[in-house]
Amino acid sequence: MTNQRIEFTSEMKGYKILAPNMLPIHFSLLCNIFKLHGYDAEILENVGPGISQIGLKYVHNDTCYPALLVIGQLIDALNSGKYDVNKTALMITQTGGGCRASNYIHLLRKALIKAGYPQVPVISLNLSGLEKNSGFKFTLSMIRQALMALIYGDMIMLLNNQIEPYEVVPGSSKEKITKWVNYLTHEFSLGKGLSYKDMKKNLKNMVTDFDSIEKEKKDKIKVGIVGEIYIKYSALGNNHLEKFLLEQNCEIMVPGVLGFMLFKTDNRMEDIKLYGGNPIKYKVVSTLFNYIAKLEAAMIEILRENGHFKIPSSYMHLKELIKGYVGYGNKMGEGWLLTAEMLELIEEGYGNIVCAQPFGCLPNHIVGKGMIRKIREHYPKSNIVPIDYDPSATRVNQENRIKLMLAIARENATMI
Repeated sequence: MTNQRIEFTSEMKGYKILAPNMLPIHFSLLCNIFKLHGYDAEILENVGPGISQIGLKYVHNDTCYPALLVIGQLIDALNSGKYDVNKTALMITQTGGGCRASNYIHLLRKALIKAGYPQVPVISLNLSGLEKNSGFKFTLSMIRQALMALIYGDMIMLLNNQIEPYEVVPGSSKEKITKWVNYLTHEFSLGKGLSYKDMKKNLKNMVTDFDSIEKEKKDKIKVGIVGEIYIKYSALGNNHLEKFLLEQNCEIMVPGVLGFMLFKTDNRMEDIKLYGGNPIKYKVVSTLFNYIAKLEAAMIEILRENGHFKIPSSYMHLKELIKGYVGYGNKMGEGWLLTAEMLELIEEGYGNIVCAQPFGCLPNHIVGKGMIRKIREHYPKSNIVPIDYDPSATRVNQENRIKLMLAIARENATMI
């Protein structure tokens, strides 16, 4: 069998489509959107140390850790016997940037052949025109719903992170998540929840609903999480970091994915300004940027009106924060945005930070671990620990290093 791409055709639309998990709330909404448009999508939940070993079996060990996990998770699902491998397709995102993530799809196809699944098609989910499949169309309607899923997902994630550590009845916040994912899916099925007016109404109701959960005042260590996008958000990638921090009596703040979307869109605009390009493309990209920025502004405004939650900074404020640290041209991986998110967290009172990164991700070592000294020069009390994630890195060692950071955080708290 050659490495020729198997296209996902219109005849395959009834296939089960499997996708790796990264952002549980956001991806649940996206999966439901695909189902509304006739695609039998499923977000994978299989986890465990065996996933990385399967990845290592079919992908070179020099490949970055997220690729090993994503490919391992997909092949593990095919090996499970739960799916008809002759009527199953896989879905993976492609950014189109300089990161190796743009090449995951080619590694996955090679791995499928090695694993004995050459017939399984792989769908590229991208907005760059990298690959097209006649059986899967990422339509304007789906894009609009997906953007709304991102803003709704960011809001739900932020509210949950600030409520869950203090809830009187355990599980109350998780119940609200399920309620809102189901409600928004129903709204999308009716063509609702997509207008700016509907979005503001839904966001306001979300905030009120989560705020109604009974809470008790407790002293918590406030911890922020930054890093490479997959490792930062994926429980499989970061060894259930958020769960571990909750068990260590922490409140967590994780910057939302909307800032990353603005960052990537902004980079496309800067590239056209610097190197030239199609003015029509620039117009389309700038329109998208302004639309996402408008959604972000609405979220911030609603949280400010409520007054009971920490408010994330706007993307433009992050661009101001980063001045004097690293240039805007540093945009491989998470680029300057990663450093800016650390500065934002410190500004918001989350000066204890876990910087989660794959061991082999050079760009993020530079803007993550490489910027800690510079940040400490300006913020001496900042307490940042870089944690490398890799098949050879043990969970015990990672958690012990985080515990040391938390011990310093508690010591600093007693000195205030």
